Amino acid sequence: MLNLPNLLAFLRILLAPIMFWIILNPNYFTDAGYHITWSYYTASLIFVLASVTDFFDGYIAREWNQMTILGAIIDPLADKMLTIAAFLGLMMVGEANAWAIYIIIIRELFITGIRTVAISEGLDIKASMAGKIKTVLQMIAIGFLLMHWPLGSELLWLAVALTLYSGFEYLWGFRDAILKGSK
Repeated sequence: MLNLPNLLAFLRILLAPIMFWIILNPNYFTDAGYHITWSYYTASLIFVLASVTDFFDGYIAREWNQMTILGAIIDPLADKMLTIAAFLGLMMVGEANAWAIYIIIIRELFITGIRTVAISEGLDIKASMAGKIKTVLQMIAIGFLLMHWPLGSELLWLAVALTLYSGFEYLWGFRDAILKGSK
């Protein structure tokens, strides 16, 4: 159960609150004599490193045939913990729109619940291409917002639209899997 892909997912879980703390406490760096941009860089670096583990845990699990039920559950949860920590932190410091964050978080929690039910029922509902693009777009939006770059808000709202679309797509896949399984 504790293979390399699962350890990478657990690493994401550990990095999420560290990044969250840095987002909420940018003065920690300025009090230590550093310019405030170092807090942005540090939070962004942690976010990028944690995001990269998302790619590698999936790749390693598939290539080394190390896919486990724990991994199927913990990987998406680790992703959500990382993105939710970033989005909540950004919202709390006034860098992200509260409605956008609310919509994303509600969708993510709902779909994670559906995914958990599907796994427990033995249903195989893979993430769609829209879901994968949604994740990448959310991560890009978070990066722009963390770094205070232009277009961060626009990317966030684009991510909201794709988040909703991929959520509906996932629900239809779940519905189809249920109907297929009940025949």
